[in-house]
Amino acid sequence: MTREAAVLRLGHRPERDQRVTTHVGLTARALGANHMYLAADDAGVVRSIGDVVDRWGGDFSAENNVKWRRCILDWKAAGGVVAHLTMYGLNLPDVIDEVRTQDRVLVVVGAEKVPGEVYGLADYNIAVTNQPHSEIAGLAVFLDRLFEGRELEAAFPHAKIRVVPSAHGKLAEGPAEDE
Repeated sequence: MTREAAVLRLGHRPERDQRVTTHVGLTARALGANHMYLAADDAGVVRSIGDVVDRWGGDFSAENNVKWRRCILDWKAAGGVVAHLTMYGLNLPDVIDEVRTQDRVLVVVGAEKVPGEVYGLADYNIAVTNQPHSEIAGLAVFLDRLFEGRELEAAFPHAKIRVVPSAHGKLAEGPAEDE
């Protein structure tokens, strides 16, 4: 069973992709990953994710300016596997059981163009669907399948804000909603 998952975000363009990349990190955090590596220089994304972790808890971390090739090679050298999400890969249902047996999984999520070398470095090239879609949606589906839905019940230690489930309205514990 997978014990550690991290996300490597490739192809981030700071002038265009800040919101999407931030959402990649937030999705990774909310759905069970431990860390996000950003293969670009964008401290604003890391700061935004850090602010969410400070308020909403958990042990997630993010770092920018990561060299993607070195990140992949180091991950593999430490015994982890690399799962590259691409619509050109093997279908998720056909490989997820095998991926789930790994202790450490680095999930590579691209933006517009992923270097061809990534396909060869990856242990798994995985398609959530063979149709164009959002990398955020692909990451969410992948992590949910990887953790078999258990991530939906995760506790986030040190949270200053917690949503209280409610059939109607908004309930939260912690600072006022407008803070």
